[in-house]
Amino acid sequence: MKKPVVRIGFVGLGGRGQGMLELLLTIPGVEVPAVCDRVPERAQRGEEIVKQSELYSGYEVRSYVDHRELIKNERLDALMICTTWISHARVAIDGMRAGLHTAMEVGGAASVEECWQLVRTSEDTGKFCMILENCCYDRKEMALYKMVKDGLFGEIVHCEGGYRHDLRDEISLGRENIHGRLFNFMHRNGELYPTHQLGPICKLLDVNRGNRMLTICSVASKAAGLNRWNLINKGEDHDLTRYHFAEGDVVTSIIKCAHGETILLNHDCCLPRPYSRDYVIQGTKGIFKEATERELRFALEGVTETTHSYEDFGERLPEFEHPLWKWYQTEGVKAGHGGMDWLVLSAFAEAVKEDAEPPMDVYDTASWMVITALSEQSAAMGGMPVPIPDFTNGEWIDRKPFRRGKFCVNAVCDEFFEGEEEQ
Repeated sequence: MKKPVVRIGFVGLGGRGQGMLELLLTIPGVEVPAVCDRVPERAQRGEEIVKQSELYSGYEVRSYVDHRELIKNERLDALMICTTWISHARVAIDGMRAGLHTAMEVGGAASVEECWQLVRTSEDTGKFCMILENCCYDRKEMALYKMVKDGLFGEIVHCEGGYRHDLRDEISLGRENIHGRLFNFMHRNGELYPTHQLGPICKLLDVNRGNRMLTICSVASKAAGLNRWNLINKGEDHDLTRYHFAEGDVVTSIIKCAHGETILLNHDCCLPRPYSRDYVIQGTKGIFKEATERELRFALEGVTETTHSYEDFGERLPEFEHPLWKWYQTEGVKAGHGGMDWLVLSAFAEAVKEDAEPPMDVYDTASWMVITALSEQSAAMGGMPVPIPDFTNGEWIDRKPFRRGKFCVNAVCDEFFEGEEEQ
């Protein structure tokens, strides 16, 4: 039976966490009676955010500095985790062991072992672990997903994506702003933030449901961008100006899939450049290519005038709109990275209310996060291929049917939108 109201504990209240908490509280039927951050001031701020939210109904709210105390003391249905990358899995495992469904913000895994622990804990407890990969709900990604499933690209052969974002200031000010990204760049070298484009690509290629990723090869460039930024902004005597950062400025990874498709990923956060997720889809009928967020191009047989030159995809996107985004635009697009944050949080809340499988399950979560740990291994060996575990233990060949629904990202579920556009 669907619960009209669910109680969700919230762990991790840095800048991203506070914004996601505010957005989660706009979803009808969600209460957040407990918040947590290891920084007491942030935990207190989380309590204030709950009490100041428009849908707050006067329920008691408590703040904690230890997520284990929150889990022990509170009566909850689920846990949402926005902590630093290397603590996501530990908090989620504690939550599932306590009988809570969990959702985690994106980030790479610290080890292969913690990904297996996530899978085993979810299987043993029957509680889900959903990665909050918002890019699976972006308008562009959802339209392209529909186009692929409608056959407009033909057979998919190759995909590309990445996280190409000038974050030199955010990384370098990590100690001042209590932000964990800095320490990952200081000590790790690999594809640190893989899931933003990998998530949508894996859904296109049916990874974990009829397909899987087999191997990864990663190569990292030299590290120079952060040193220059710190020289200009902090001076030649600052310790980060002279620090030998482990993370290469550009990390390139190639993934091979079971059915022959290749995936190229780029991680690029330490050099001046426009933001882009570098999305590329190449099939036997044509190509889509993202140069920047606003430069979207495609060439498809029978759709564009020719396949020998690109047309502007942005201008024609409404022709290919996913039904979820048609509904969303009618209802009113909410805040959060162009609206996709609200959609992924709504998908999480719905799964908790239904006590049912989420759109991105623990096998997706583990498969996408593990890329970080594996790319570190490959880069350390000069780009040698490293095998990617099959977290489904062979079930990817013939998985049980997924749960269809409005927020499904495993198929285009038109039946959940019939008649909504006319209302």
